Amino acid sequence: MYTPFSVPRIILRRSLAILVGVFAFPVMVCLPVSTRSKFYSYLHRYWLKISDKPVWLQQAESWTKELT
Repeated sequence: MYTPFSVPRIILRRSLAILVGVFAFPVMVCLPVSTRSKFYSYLHRYWLKISDKPVWLQQAESWTKELT
């Protein structure tokens, strides 16, 4: 049902997230905390995504496995 991303695609996504975070840092310092946290939260979700499955669903499934 969900297709996992290939390793090169994951590496490319994570490299892009790092680059965007580094280049956006000087601008983010000047913005309010709420805007900053939303931006970095989005980058974190982008970093975690390794399949076509929504990040929240993937995290919920992993947390369920840890509890059992």
